[in-house]
Amino acid sequence: MPADRLLPSTEAQDLLGLAKEIAREELAPIASKYEETAHFPREQFRLLGNAGLLGLPYAERWGGGDLPYEVYLQVLEEIAAAWMSVGVGLSVHTMSCFALAHHGTDAQRDRWLPDMLEGDLLGAYALSETHAGSDAAALSTRARLDGDRYIVNGTKAWITHAGEADFYTTMVRTSDDGGQGISCLLVDSSTTGLSAAPPERKMGLTGSTTAQLIFEDAAVDTERLVGEEGQGLKIALSSLSSGRLGIAACAVGLAQAALDEALEYAKGRTQFGRPIIEFQGLEFLLADMAATVETSRAMYLDAARRRDRGLPFQRQASIAKLVATDGAMKVTTDAVQVLGGAGYTKDFPVERYMREAKVPQIFEGTNQIQRMVIARELRKG
Repeated sequence: MPADRLLPSTEAQDLLGLAKEIAREELAPIASKYEETAHFPREQFRLLGNAGLLGLPYAERWGGGDLPYEVYLQVLEEIAAAWMSVGVGLSVHTMSCFALAHHGTDAQRDRWLPDMLEGDLLGAYALSETHAGSDAAALSTRARLDGDRYIVNGTKAWITHAGEADFYTTMVRTSDDGGQGISCLLVDSSTTGLSAAPPERKMGLTGSTTAQLIFEDAAVDTERLVGEEGQGLKIALSSLSSGRLGIAACAVGLAQAALDEALEYAKGRTQFGRPIIEFQGLEFLLADMAATVETSRAMYLDAARRRDRGLPFQRQASIAKLVATDGAMKVTTDAVQVLGGAGYTKDFPVERYMREAKVPQIFEGTNQIQRMVIARELRKG
């Protein structure tokens, strides 16, 4: 059952049509195989770049699509519905471009942003550390100024695309002044002293490489400082507000895929002489799944429209991320239940969907952190 969308323009409709075609023809047919072998889909990211889908919410001047977040997120949802690893990767790349696009100088953007948005380069976002996940202000990767270079030492953890990306938007400590001592560096992957550890062995999203990023006296030119020294945490948190909407959209895409698979099975499977979708126990389960998907979609679209209008949207972004990712976990679990024993086998994709639904509740700020953000905003009145 395809999503029923209200798009703002014929251009947006055409773009969604292109995204659906790529998802159907180029992504969905190979997703299971690539996930089974933990094969990183680099060529598929190049395909998205060539189609103009890697820079949709950024300015045309630097190769972006200059489209509202409302449209970008629905494209992202379609990609994630076909292949969650690619959807998450697109979201991470978009977030990795945020710091330069919004806080870089024109000279920096002219030099690096076009290649980042047009598909030649793939990005990663390096904030978390083993002891500084939810507490981002506690990070310890240090950048010491040495003439016209920063000498960086430390280890980043849980970095999507680590070892595969071409650039890393990296938060480092440039002073001991707590959250005010963090700065943002745009680090090239070829930097001497930069390496990635072996990939993590994960429950799901195995086609999306996640690993530690290791800095050992890595020299980064000062011209790669984005914003001013000490602005890194502010940049990181503003990036995350938008990134949470990307994860919400991916979660909705995954839930939609699980719902579609469950519906198809329930219509074709017969018991006691009739399709199982006609039994009230299952039709109510499917109805709740559909309600969850559509509610989650409405939440991320509301937050996106606020963002597009320049209104505060941080609370709505956290609500959307919380609702959509918790919803995806429930919908994928229920999809396995609809398929019964078949759903527990790898002959059907719902078991993979269920495994993939877990980590969106964790990254871009755990859902416990989202509740803290929401509560903090409520206290402000």
